[in-house]
Amino acid sequence: MNAAEWKEKLSRVGESFSSAISGAAAGNIAEVELQFLGRKGELALLLRDLGSFTIEEKKELGRLGNELKARLVAALEARKAELGGGKSKAAAGLDLTLSGLPFPKGSLHPITQTIVRLSEAYLKLGFAMADGCHIEDDRHNFEALNFPPDHPARDMQDTFYVGVKDSSGKDMLLRTHTSPVQIRSMMAAPPPLRVFHPGRVFRSEAVDASHSFVFHQVEGLYVDRNVSMADLKWTVDAFIKDLFGSSAKVRFAPSYFPFVEPGAQVEISCVFCGGKADKCPVCKSTGWLEMLGAGMVHPNVLKACGHDPEKWSGFAFGAGVERFAMLLFGIKDMRMFYENDLRVWKQL
Repeated sequence: MNAAEWKEKLSRVGESFSSAISGAAAGNIAEVELQFLGRKGELALLLRDLGSFTIEEKKELGRLGNELKARLVAALEARKAELGGGKSKAAAGLDLTLSGLPFPKGSLHPITQTIVRLSEAYLKLGFAMADGCHIEDDRHNFEALNFPPDHPARDMQDTFYVGVKDSSGKDMLLRTHTSPVQIRSMMAAPPPLRVFHPGRVFRSEAVDASHSFVFHQVEGLYVDRNVSMADLKWTVDAFIKDLFGSSAKVRFAPSYFPFVEPGAQVEISCVFCGGKADKCPVCKSTGWLEMLGAGMVHPNVLKACGHDPEKWSGFAFGAGVERFAMLLFGIKDMRMFYENDLRVWKQL
């Protein structure tokens, strides 16, 4: 095909388009557009033939082709406007890409919402998020946290073993708490260190209103020079009040955890009765709720991570996420979090 023949074909395309667009109705204008201006339309196929011409011929013929394309596009848009945007009268003003109504709106699970709120509270206090694995070795889950082999403290946590040995020949296990992340964080970076970690943990426990074999924990760790119990108390107080409001009261009671010394149980004033109800089923009329375990990092834990306890000190505190969620959402049975009953979630 020579240049003259190509120009004649181009002219015929223009004439055919003019004839088609003038008689096009609202229902078939899209077909006209596809026939002439689509990727495999008549004009596009003709423009592809320019590859067989000389450079000088391409310049002239390409200009003619682009001019015709611009005229076709302008004529097409004018016809669409004349016909009401290419829509039928019944469809005029109707956006067919919109979802049907009513549109079901989902939400995050209460556990996820609680983790987000807890994480925001930690971030405000200058902590950075750390991450860890669900399957741990004995060293990170127990030994480095001052749980020696055959020590009675291990009986506090019933464990799921996975039937795989670690490099020392000991059984791997599903982590029983999030504290191994503390160990990995202290081994990975030198102090000062301020991290927190929310995550899933596993224990071989019977399921009831306040226990589950799978649940979530969140805890924070701060290691630096001259860290004291006063730093811990201020941090926990700020953390609790950020979650439950400035009226929340916090108190510490002595407690035992293998990886801290001294250890404390943190209690907050009951958010349901404010400590004033005579028969509050949540706090058992004591006015206080046990929320967190806390304490100063044990010197043996610092040594296990390669840090001198005479030089560095720190504190850790943490709790079950479900316990916070139950208070924040007014849920009294832990099992409700895992039953996926939409009648419950729609009330939150």
